[in-house]
Amino acid sequence: MTDFVGPTSHSFVSQRTRLHYLDWGNHEAPPLILVHGGQDHARTWDWTAEAMRRDYHVIAPDLRGHGDSEWSSDGSYGILSWVFDLAQLIDDLGLAPVNIVAHSLGGAISLRYTGLFPDKVRKLVSIEGSGAVPRKIHEYMSAPVEERLTRWIAERRRLAKPSYRYPDVPSAIARMREANPTLTAEQVRHLALHAVRRNEDGTFSWKYDRYTRNLASFALSDADSIRLWQQIECPVLLCWGNKSWVDDPNSDGTARHFRDVRTAEFDAGHWLHHDCFDDFVALVRRFLAEG
Repeated sequence: MTDFVGPTSHSFVSQRTRLHYLDWGNHEAPPLILVHGGQDHARTWDWTAEAMRRDYHVIAPDLRGHGDSEWSSDGSYGILSWVFDLAQLIDDLGLAPVNIVAHSLGGAISLRYTGLFPDKVRKLVSIEGSGAVPRKIHEYMSAPVEERLTRWIAERRRLAKPSYRYPDVPSAIARMREANPTLTAEQVRHLALHAVRRNEDGTFSWKYDRYTRNLASFALSDADSIRLWQQIECPVLLCWGNKSWVDDPNSDGTARHFRDVRTAEFDAGHWLHHDCFDDFVALVRRFLAEG
């Protein structure tokens, strides 16, 4: 019988940047990649990984600029850079065809990757990876070029300010609790402990690079995004929370762009994989096992 222990930390190089990922073992099982969202980290998937690791070889990367991965040296981030990193990880480890479960920004990345390399993904679960951010991108891309670029410069200048420093870990935990009221105390503590780094002066800051928040970094036209969605050949499960800011993918028209799609509504917010963990994992298990 396999002795399951905690995840091991590993790294790979993509675009001259050393990126971190967690490997939960069980290498002979079908691969399952868990891709976190913006300003998050790989340890956000710990509960999901624990639930799935006996049936799958679970890999959870830290996106560049997040968690224990290096930051881009010039502070530049873009959706295609993250897509390249995911492609590099899958190719480096020889994982294809893979199953992917992804949240928010991670969903946007994974949807684009799957459209580019449809033969390398077996099934894809996207949690709110095609909703609110695409609407903002549409607004951004619809503006005149001079307005877009001056906005980009102003935003990068704003993000150049040093990250806020918390005097201690409990202060960071309290801030995360305030920002995410639907999470349990255990979830908040776990997520915050893995989200902060200790500074030289003894204070604590979030691990993610503030430059990852630059909206222009995400820019792909509506037509390009839809084109990539249409190229996806594998079954896709689009999940959303009815208490989140993301629209129902059926009512907003997103779902109709996929060849083989299912949708699932949860009584939850944006972090539905935490808010409705048992229901979410059960649904993912059924979806991945079908066919």
